[in-house]
Amino acid sequence: MSHTQRSGALPQRGLLKPSTRENLRIYWYNFRSNKLSIVGLIIVLISIYLALFPQTVTHFPEHVKEFVDFANAGQAPNATYWFGTDTNGRDIFTRVIYSFRGALLMSIVVLAISVPIGTALGLIAGYYHGTKIDTIIMRITDIFLSMPPLIKIAAWPPVPTGIPPAPGITPPRNSMLAITIMWWPWYTRLVYSSTVSLSEEYFVKEAELIGASKLHILVKEILPNCLSPILTKMALDVGWVILQGASLSFVGLGEQPPAPSFGTMISDGSKYMPDMWWIAIMPALGIIFIILGFNFFGDGIRDMFDRGKQS
Repeated sequence: MSHTQRSGALPQRGLLKPSTRENLRIYWYNFRSNKLSIVGLIIVLISIYLALFPQTVTHFPEHVKEFVDFANAGQAPNATYWFGTDTNGRDIFTRVIYSFRGALLMSIVVLAISVPIGTALGLIAGYYHGTKIDTIIMRITDIFLSMPPLIKIAAWPPVPTGIPPAPGITPPRNSMLAITIMWWPWYTRLVYSSTVSLSEEYFVKEAELIGASKLHILVKEILPNCLSPILTKMALDVGWVILQGASLSFVGLGEQPPAPSFGTMISDGSKYMPDMWWIAIMPALGIIFIILGFNFFGDGIRDMFDRGKQS
């Protein structure tokens, strides 16, 4: 009898891996059925590559630092300078490519902090719906949501960390912290609405009846069912975080010269419109490139999970 049980357990254990592979195939099929999702994925991969290895596609890496070449200043796009040069003679293409690093780094840091905070608060408030915990968390969330984003960012005081600035091109810490303060309430709202509905489902009630801990219910039962909207929003938010960072740089609250950033280059180039249009237009196209890519990619993730539920 023990031999029969042992032999019967082997096929069940072997079925797990093919089932997982089959689910991945279904998700990938649902994702690639939307052609714009593939375009978005390609753009995202290109953006990541440019952020990690900008020196492989540029010929003037010294132009991202303090550099002046008045002999080549203000040149329109040509064979040598593909995006033209600015008023200091710096290659705009090189500066745009190096701006990808700071933009993506800002979005990664902001989402890495705001998503866990917002998700945890949303889970707690949603599970304890109707209690004082729910009221306190959601009223604080409403206060942050009611404030205009740029006012919250501009009003955020400088934070003396005592840490010297890291070498290379990195977005300022104060800007990242300010945008993070602005971003977590949206995830709290998103997860809160999902948790309120999920907490009434049978699998949650069954877990409560068998004596599962609150932490187990939140992390193992409810959170996995919230991952679809969270991942979709994260992909869509990358572009919006980059846009907020560019807005800060445009008004002088973000990265400071000579470090290249989209917002700073657009702000500087707007002074010379329309004669030297390329100084502002080329960085703007870089922002559009990233935002479209991550928006298409986020739509693909949403379709992937939604069709998975329908199937």
